[in-house]
Amino acid sequence: MKGLFIVIEGPDGSGKSTVAEGIRHHFEEKGVDVLHTREPGGTAISEDIRKILLDPENKAMHPRCEALLYAASRAQHVEEVILPALEAGKLVLCERFVFSSLVYQGLCRRLGIQSVGAVNAFATDGLKADVTLYLDVPKGTGDSRMKDRLADRLESDRRIMDTVEENYRILANQLKEELVLIDASRDADQVLKSCIEAIEKEYRFR
Repeated sequence: MKGLFIVIEGPDGSGKSTVAEGIRHHFEEKGVDVLHTREPGGTAISEDIRKILLDPENKAMHPRCEALLYAASRAQHVEEVILPALEAGKLVLCERFVFSSLVYQGLCRRLGIQSVGAVNAFATDGLKADVTLYLDVPKGTGDSRMKDRLADRLESDRRIMDTVEENYRILANQLKEELVLIDASRDADQVLKSCIEAIEKEYRFR
């Protein structure tokens, strides 16, 4: 592939969207063609699946159904958006990818990292990020930053929300060799600077 695939991970409220926009602006100013996308979503089909996944009315959804729907949304996203952009030489910035499914469905839903990982390996045809930025924030940061937001199906499920931050840290520690750990508790400009440096450390853009 000609492009560069950057994934931004971290608990809700860690600043993924803000960081992604800052990275996009930085590299576009350098003349790099950037695509900023997110999961679940990114395509018409994937956005429809997102609505089903996050609808608070769908309380009866089984964890395996949830895991498969996330993988289905991701499969469409990869084939319709991410791979074509990479083939075209773009820098692709994606908020969340397989790591989030390993946390939410693998650990929080207790389906197992191996099972969820296998489903997603099939869904993505083995696609992995060139750089995964993990935004690490102090415990409780997400709750304070999101207190005024209307909760979706997952956010209103205390069985998940009571363990999600801890499980993010557990998985980040297990996969630390595959991640670039970013201290996201600092000033926004410092966080963005660290993210850009991490990308440019491995990949130089003219």
